[in-house]
Amino acid sequence: MAPVPPSSSLDFPSDLLAAQEELHQVRSELLALLKRLPWSVEPLDGFSDTGGWRSVERPASPGWTPDEQAEVEKLRARERELAVSVTCHGYWEQLSGADVVTARARLKHVHDPAEDSGHADD
Repeated sequence: MAPVPPSSSLDFPSDLLAAQEELHQVRSELLALLKRLPWSVEPLDGFSDTGGWRSVERPASPGWTPDEQAEVEKLRARERELAVSVTCHGYWEQLSGADVVTARARLKHVHDPAEDSGHADD
């Protein structure tokens, strides 16, 4: 098995790159949706608990609509499919041990904007 090249530009297959990019997008969409939705899926009264080690307060929740629930489930299902596709891709079979960990970490950030080019890598 070949060791991971020191460069951050590994030769990832295009389908693996596409799956990882879509996984990032789906997770971002899901997080944004969950932040917009009420805190409870089911309608619940609000509450306030100031007696614990940390105060917790929630307003009344109208719950999620069936459409909102369907959208969350659709995104979660797609997220699972993509996570399986990325983690079980045949590309990983050519690497072993710490090289797999290094390559997977690099794949997660391959689409990140480039860091300031004035800083040298340590």
